[in-house]
Amino acid sequence: MSLFSLIVHASLPVQLVMAGLVLLSLLSWGIIFNKLAVLSRARRATQDFEQKFWSGVDLSSLYETSRVNSDAGGSEKLFQAGFAEFLKLRRQAGVESSEQLDGARRAMRAAAQRELDALDHHNAFLATVGSVSPYIGLFGTVWGIMHAFIGLGNAGQATLATVAPGIAEALIATAIGLFAAIPAVVAYNRFAADVDRLAGRFDAFMEEFSNILQRLAAR
Repeated sequence: MSLFSLIVHASLPVQLVMAGLVLLSLLSWGIIFNKLAVLSRARRATQDFEQKFWSGVDLSSLYETSRVNSDAGGSEKLFQAGFAEFLKLRRQAGVESSEQLDGARRAMRAAAQRELDALDHHNAFLATVGSVSPYIGLFGTVWGIMHAFIGLGNAGQATLATVAPGIAEALIATAIGLFAAIPAVVAYNRFAADVDRLAGRFDAFMEEFSNILQRLAAR
């Protein structure tokens, strides 16, 4: 009564449940590895750009360098959007300094939201897998146990050897459901916390950059 033989000889509904859970698990792991790379790249890009930003470099020079950077991400995207809008409004006649600052802030908020949406992409899928996989596995278990007891009733003789394979194959569905759910839940919580920390850094950068733009607008 090996694990492989239990899966092969399971009833069709239980096999479909197992196959579905394995597919969800594989998709979850693919998303997990991808998001680890994406979030790591965003943290590194934010850290590198903010070090460059606070190094005392001229903002116009930094913007000219940044605007041609195709790999820009994190706070650099906020800087690009905010400074571009600030310069555009500054060149227009009759635009007050407060309007220049408000326009830059709106542009940065929109850029920050786009960045956070991209970083949060697929998190809902991980949350869904983490919440529904145990119930899908439980459905397979209930179906398998029901099938085992129906077979036991038809056999007419209740022995452990008769009922054990059916119950064992049913419990495998629950095990696979937990195997799919646990990594998805752990990854979701980790990624949600990472995105929240980046959102905090974005907010801090927007406030600090807004103060700099306010001084520029007052000149």
